[in-house]
Amino acid sequence: MSWAIRRLLRGAMHVFSWFVVPYTYLVSARIRSNRLPPIENPLLQIPAVTLAAKIRTGQIKSEDVVSAYIERCRQVNPILNAIVEERFEHALQEARQIDDEIAKKLRTEEQMMTETPILGVPVTIKESLAVKGMSNTGGRKLKKKRIAQQDSPVVEQIRKSGGVILLVSNTPELCLCWETYNKCTGLTKNPYNLKRTVGGSSGGEAALISSAASLIGVTTDIAGSSRLPAAFVGVFGHKPSPFSVSPYGHNPSCEDESWGNFFTPGAMCRYAEDLPLLLKAMSDPSGVPLSLETTVNLTEINYFYMENDGPTGLTEPIQPDIQAAIQNVVNHFNAEKVHLKRLIWALDISICKMLRMKNIETIYTQQHDGQPNTTAGKELLKYFCGCSDSDLPSVVIGPMQHIVQNYIPSSRLAFLDEQTELLRKDFLDLLGKNGVFIYPVFPNTAHRHFAIFHKLVDTSYMMVFNTLGFPAASCMVGLDREKLPIGVQIVASPGQDHLIFAVAQELERKYGGWVPPPSHG
Repeated sequence: MSWAIRRLLRGAMHVFSWFVVPYTYLVSARIRSNRLPPIENPLLQIPAVTLAAKIRTGQIKSEDVVSAYIERCRQVNPILNAIVEERFEHALQEARQIDDEIAKKLRTEEQMMTETPILGVPVTIKESLAVKGMSNTGGRKLKKKRIAQQDSPVVEQIRKSGGVILLVSNTPELCLCWETYNKCTGLTKNPYNLKRTVGGSSGGEAALISSAASLIGVTTDIAGSSRLPAAFVGVFGHKPSPFSVSPYGHNPSCEDESWGNFFTPGAMCRYAEDLPLLLKAMSDPSGVPLSLETTVNLTEINYFYMENDGPTGLTEPIQPDIQAAIQNVVNHFNAEKVHLKRLIWALDISICKMLRMKNIETIYTQQHDGQPNTTAGKELLKYFCGCSDSDLPSVVIGPMQHIVQNYIPSSRLAFLDEQTELLRKDFLDLLGKNGVFIYPVFPNTAHRHFAIFHKLVDTSYMMVFNTLGFPAASCMVGLDREKLPIGVQIVASPGQDHLIFAVAQELERKYGGWVPPPSHG
């Protein structure tokens, strides 16, 4: 975009806010300012690494841990609305079987640690990922509920690694929004302030993990869907290197060969030390290998940073508390300030790449009879008349795809593709195999529900790394003046996820990591 078009788009977002902001206040006014019950069971505040070790050595029973998390889910979900469907009784049965197996000493502790690294540990799964026998609608209102007929590959790996699946969690319709709401389950709320968003699209996972109703969860990330919720609720959300985790078995699906470069299941944890453990449990045995057990010397890492996307960027100014937090991180690591000028194209290249992916499932996708569910014109009319079964992001995705695929000149698309490759090379040259990049996740902490609709361009801080195919994580580094969590984004070259995890653990050590949400009593 030219400078003039960028100013025009910024102005359009500002004008749009005149309509969006009053609506966000109306929504917030209807939400009661409840607080969560206090976290009383000590089992709920033990990292997965420690829990797994204690379970396989018989110091703690998996059944007790699973029971504790089930009870916590029942306490907080009526307030947060994060669960789509639970399998508590099945989870308890599996936990008892695991305890019986451990008691019989059929395997050594070393064998269990190697073969089933999360044996007996409860895990929650984003509903858009297929869990056999569970809801798999992707937040979509359907005449006949979609039930997963088999596990997605990543869920299969979680089971093989010994994880006990508790439930599937809420997501926006077809994962097309950075706000977690739909017409099936409703709106998921932020544990730190119910009047604020939990982000999206992995908002159900984020709400549960930060409220101690889950410990580790499998998310997805195509444009920040794991990182933004993690930042808004003060946990750790990681987008792995492409194809290190199988990208298949997801709703919506996509047949484009580049799908796995943009989209990947992600790891979300309350404690940074659990990130490598969970990613190990999730990893595709036939996928891109990662060096998760490599020892990292923090003093030998090269640290770089940018405070924002540049003086001519499209995004809103970074909130002062986030600026201060990033500066603290930069000072702690003595990071070098850089200016990657091609980041100015972050929004352009990301949107144009993603909207050109072929055969991604939407409400306009052709059905078995060769006909689409609906047409863009019909659905837009139905939506603005209040008659549509779909939410706004699902309705507008069709017209946006049509515009990008039919009205943007091929020469312009070729230029943006060139800028993508050049920016990718810029990052590879900068980071190499021993560098990390410190960058904002988003310009502000958790805003009011639905405010994202006038902040859509701000998501370019995250989605650019999906476009480039780089691993990235949101790491908790403190609270702002309103006691809302602050996240900072750490990026590394493909295959160097272990560097991100080492930095995340150091940030947790330095700044304290997860802070329990406010509770009554």
